[in-house]
Amino acid sequence: MSAIVKTKLKAARDAVGKKEYEKARDASLAVLDYDSENYHANVFLGVSYLNLNAYEQSEQAYQKAIAASSDQPLAWQGLTQLYEKIQNWDKYVETLENLAHLFAKANDATKCAETLQKLLDFRRRPEHNTRIQLAQALVLVLPDSPFYAVLSTLLPPDPTNPTASSTHPTQLAIQDSLPTLEELISIHEQEETENIEREFQKRRTRLGAAGPEQLKKEVAREFMCPSQLPRLYNEVINHPNTSDELRRATEAKLLHHRQFYLAALPSTADMADEKARIAAEVEEQINGIVLLEIPNELAWTLFIEGKDPESIEQYDFAIMRQFVQLFPQAAHTSLIKGYFGYMGIPLTDNEDDEDGSPHPNGDNAEDYVDMIIDAFASLPDSIIAHRIMTEIYQTENDIENIIKVAESGIEVTRRAEQSTGKALPTVKQAFNVALATALVDFYPPKNHSRALGIVNPILAKDPNNVPCLMGRGYILEYADKWQEAEQLFSKVAQLLPEDHHGSRAKEESAWCKANTGNLEEAAEILREVVSTSDSLEDHETDKARCWYRLGRCYWDMGVDHREEAYRHFITSLKRSSTFAPAFTSLGIYYSEHLTPPDPNRASKCFQKAFELDPREADAARRLAEGFAEEREWDLVEVVARRTIDGEGGLEGGTATARYLPINAWAWKAVGVVELNRQNYQSAIQAFQIALRTDVDDQLSWLRLGEAYSKAGRFAAAVKALDRARELDPENWICSYFIGEVQRQTGAYEEAIAAFESILVKHPSELGVLVSLGQAYLDLGLAEVATAYTTRAETSFLAAIRVTLRLITASPGYRRVAWKKAADAVYDLSQFRRFSDEDAVRSALAELIPLVSDHPGTTLAGIMALPVSLDTTANTSLLALQVALAAFDYRTSLDALDDAARGSAHYDFGMALFAYARKVTQLPSAAEQARQLGMRQIKDALRCEPSNEHYWSALGTATFESQPRVAQHAYVRAIEINSKNAATWTSLGLFYLHHDDAELANEAFYKAQTLDPDYALAWVGQGLVATMNGHTQEARALFEHATGLAAPVPEADVEFATRLFKKHNSTPSRTASISDVLFPAFFVMDRFCRSRPDDPSALHLFGLICERVGHVELGIEVLSHAMSLLEAAYEESENPVIENHFAIAHTNMARLRLSTQDYDGVLTSTEVVIGLLPEEPEDRATRILLAQAQFLSGLAHFKLGQLSEALGFLEAAMAVAADDPTMRGHIVVLLGQTLWAIGSDEGRESAKAQLLQSIESDPENLMAINTLAGMGILTGDESLVDAALSEILALPLDQRLSRDPGRDVAYLLIQHHLAQGDVAQALSIAQKAVLAEPSRPEMRHTLAALGVQHGDSKSAQAVLAGTSGPRESNLENARQSLHLEAITRCLADPSTEQTAEAHTLAQKAVILSPWDKRKWQALAFVDSQNRR
Repeated sequence: MSAIVKTKLKAARDAVGKKEYEKARDASLAVLDYDSENYHANVFLGVSYLNLNAYEQSEQAYQKAIAASSDQPLAWQGLTQLYEKIQNWDKYVETLENLAHLFAKANDATKCAETLQKLLDFRRRPEHNTRIQLAQALVLVLPDSPFYAVLSTLLPPDPTNPTASSTHPTQLAIQDSLPTLEELISIHEQEETENIEREFQKRRTRLGAAGPEQLKKEVAREFMCPSQLPRLYNEVINHPNTSDELRRATEAKLLHHRQFYLAALPSTADMADEKARIAAEVEEQINGIVLLEIPNELAWTLFIEGKDPESIEQYDFAIMRQFVQLFPQAAHTSLIKGYFGYMGIPLTDNEDDEDGSPHPNGDNAEDYVDMIIDAFASLPDSIIAHRIMTEIYQTENDIENIIKVAESGIEVTRRAEQSTGKALPTVKQAFNVALATALVDFYPPKNHSRALGIVNPILAKDPNNVPCLMGRGYILEYADKWQEAEQLFSKVAQLLPEDHHGSRAKEESAWCKANTGNLEEAAEILREVVSTSDSLEDHETDKARCWYRLGRCYWDMGVDHREEAYRHFITSLKRSSTFAPAFTSLGIYYSEHLTPPDPNRASKCFQKAFELDPREADAARRLAEGFAEEREWDLVEVVARRTIDGEGGLEGGTATARYLPINAWAWKAVGVVELNRQNYQSAIQAFQIALRTDVDDQLSWLRLGEAYSKAGRFAAAVKALDRARELDPENWICSYFIGEVQRQTGAYEEAIAAFESILVKHPSELGVLVSLGQAYLDLGLAEVATAYTTRAETSFLAAIRVTLRLITASPGYRRVAWKKAADAVYDLSQFRRFSDEDAVRSALAELIPLVSDHPGTTLAGIMALPVSLDTTANTSLLALQVALAAFDYRTSLDALDDAARGSAHYDFGMALFAYARKVTQLPSAAEQARQLGMRQIKDALRCEPSNEHYWSALGTATFESQPRVAQHAYVRAIEINSKNAATWTSLGLFYLHHDDAELANEAFYKAQTLDPDYALAWVGQGLVATMNGHTQEARALFEHATGLAAPVPEADVEFATRLFKKHNSTPSRTASISDVLFPAFFVMDRFCRSRPDDPSALHLFGLICERVGHVELGIEVLSHAMSLLEAAYEESENPVIENHFAIAHTNMARLRLSTQDYDGVLTSTEVVIGLLPEEPEDRATRILLAQAQFLSGLAHFKLGQLSEALGFLEAAMAVAADDPTMRGHIVVLLGQTLWAIGSDEGRESAKAQLLQSIESDPENLMAINTLAGMGILTGDESLVDAALSEILALPLDQRLSRDPGRDVAYLLIQHHLAQGDVAQALSIAQKAVLAEPSRPEMRHTLAALGVQHGDSKSAQAVLAGTSGPRESNLENARQSLHLEAITRCLADPSTEQTAEAHTLAQKAVILSPWDKRKWQALAFVDSQNRR
């Protein structure tokens, strides 16, 4: 057996050597048949399969070999070849690693090195590997690798013959691991940087992500915590082959990495230990670098920034000098050099060095400040930069910048503490002290509350902190707490030596004593301070202040010491000529004490004091009062605004929200100035701020209310004015402004009451009279817009009477008064009829003499001059003539500006055009009026070419005569104001008039967008829809226009006409005509009230009254229309008017017939028959004549005059003989009349007439339906069949087209119901619904029949399919609700369903309370509920 195995193995090996892989496979398999675990047989088999491309079997063979003997390398080597060939790289790497471990275990260094080289070579191929995988492979040749012990047995590399050994790269790596470490560092640095940036970009787009800085820290912390870089950096630093240059660079990298990681670590409890450890490592490394003076800028910067000294002097200047020498180009170096130069500190230890900096007061001080500022700009996160900058600004006394830099320094310190984990309490306190002391002096006492919030905690920890004690003392001084302040300053004086600072504390203590009344003691102390201060160099301002305060002490001692005080003030100015308070005191001395007073010198002193220091409020107020007395208002504003700036009232040009002013008078002055300039928002703000000081200042509340009202904020205005009236109830100005607000908000009655209540006590207040007249005028216009014409007439008359009072009271208001009078009279002239014509003529009679006192020639040829009550009996025309005369006189008045002149010409022009429209019967006068009106509009444009109303008026004036000019005018008006809906509408009408429907529609759409309540725009769009043939849309648009708040009369007529035509031409059997015509009734009633002389409108209104059941009103309206037509015909004898008159009498006859006024019917028909020819030529005249004859026949019939009746009826038939349609209507009416006689002969005659009509005109549906109805009433089934058989035999589509009202189905249903055949009636209804399932009428009929038949559920299902929701189809709801209530109640008698049925029945009653069936349904449902 073993011999066979050996033989086969030898054969397999030989076959593999000869590359005869099939023989090798067979031999290997033969061996494995005897010994399945044979290692070499499996290896040979794996090789065979590999070369035969049977990769899966090859892998299985190798795996069996490894399982049999895992310590032998042949199978592993075969696997590497297999995985490399099939490119299974993961298993390839894994196999190489296992093979390397196998060689290491066998101490075969060469084989192990060769295997690792293969692995490294593969890992360096970027297409298959990542940088991290390469790094993991590189680690295998480092000293801490498990292979290092074996690899270290390799011979040293031969640099002269690198190819002599197959393991040369590994030998190099073992001999010197530094290059490998550097490569690893490079890989990890790139990987870490890219991972952090990639993750940051990914997370920053998430919802709820933290801020960029916080997010960067979180991401950095996640990647830097497990980072290998610190360990690798340390290995490089400690490596024996590392050069000094590389070591320094690596140390810098390590420091940067640690610092970055330290900043990323939070200061939470769970990370506190880690942060403390890293902080200790960073500090240790920094200290070592500084100790060894290694030039690492980051380390030195962190060392300096990490100090926590009380002042800059406590920083180690030696370290700073070393920093300057090591890093001459660094930003910190510029900062240190600038500071040393400014403060006179030498840059070297040798103070006599030529490079030493000069004294800060030298010529280069500004250059050093610029150097520091430039360096500070490049060091936004530097603590020492902020400290140096703060000290520089303190030295320069730049308080505002101290605050900014100190606030920034506090924030920088906070971030530094958070980043480093190291507390810097002293630094923070230094910044807080600087901030607090600056806030004390920055626009005191504005920021004192904030300063106290900083000072008090510091003093709680450090009670002897001198700057805070001084700051608190200053705050107490401003709060007039002199005793407490004196105690603090005394304490500071004890703490400080007798130097400048100690003297200042002593001086403040004395000043506190002086303000508490201890003048003698205070003066004694101040003299000591003065003697000390005068001996010091510089400090001129402090010296001047001491002398000034000493002078104030003497001033307050009384009149006897004023001269001595004066001398001290002079001495103060000698010490410092820019000390403002001394000038103020001198000004007071010159104005109040000097005998005689010297106001000029006093004014100069006040001006000088105010120029030097705007905080000198006393000087500013005295200056402002002086300028106000001289009426120099611009100077008053300048003084007030500078005073506000001086007290810090504005920040960034606006007042702060919680600012409490010191000088309220300045804000009041600014408010008045802004109010006069119409800058209402600024005025409101000024008065609001002024009221913060004194909330009971009545005048400020009054001015605030006025500003609110003029700014359009009326609710706020009323509140402010009410408050002013509470404070001073006797001040009528408050009531006046409240009335003005009410007038502007449309509360005209309240405004009128307010103005009249003022005039009771102040009857001659001209401004109140003006406002009262305007209120009446506005009220009248509002009442006209809402169709209250009688009220409007009363309001316009009241406006005229008030204006007459104004004209009589003062000639100074002529322009305003005549404007109001002319407007009121013009608005009156627009009425066609007056409710109290005598009152109107009386008002005009009072105004005419005033107009006649100023005769002009402008209106000559247009109307009779002078105007008088006898000029015309037409009161409306007389009012317009008076208005024209008033407007003419107004144009002759000298206007103050172009706007007033333009307004006068515009009003005159518009009135002239109205006059031209009213006197069309006088063509010459009308044409002259139009020409003069055109000139007036053009004059208005010359005065004010930027007024869009004038351009729009010009467009209207040239609408037809000059279309190009009109278009230009409208476009120019839109360019000036593109948001005026009226202008866009006028342009749309212009385009519509010139047949450009598309542009017109766009203009109307724009107008609707700008003002959806502008009715004329909807009317215009309705006209466009009419032009395009969209009748239904046009009717909807007109209906919408009539429902708007400001109606357009033309829209009323158009809507009513269209609605009447629709429902008059298509009568409905189920819908109530009165319901659908009620909107037309209301709008025509409104129109006829405003235009009672329009016969066409009155005629239409009469017809609508007939259809809605108001027959008596219809007769009255038609009578008025006929009288107007008769008068018009007598003037012109126009045949068209004659025809209209005949039509009106025909309609009147029909109306009188319905009221049983048969004699009136005969009177009207006689007029019609007399006006019309006996043999009319046109069809319309024949219809009119036939209708008149028929109505006359009916009237004679009702009067019992049968022969006359038959004569007129036969005459009507003769007139209609050649017109089948008209003859069909007359036959039907004749048949109905004969049937109404009630005799058998009459009924038979009626049937014969109808049968004859049907024979001659088979499509006369009206005759067919009438004949069928007669058959149903008499129970004559044969007559019904004879009437309906022909139409029932037609195809469905033809039958429906001939029967648009579906009367045939209705008659058949009624016929079968009359016979008691409910099932047949139900069948007909079902067929009708099936033919037209969308028609709700037949569904309602079918549902009703279903209920009668006892099938309530089917009826309910039929109603559920009714087209259209009830909310959008009112008629559908009226017809179906009661049926639905009954079906619900019967189909499901549950409590819930019956309750819902009851609700539906109630709705049905509400919608149609006149319909008895709805009440019966409700009663039925109630009875069902009680069961």
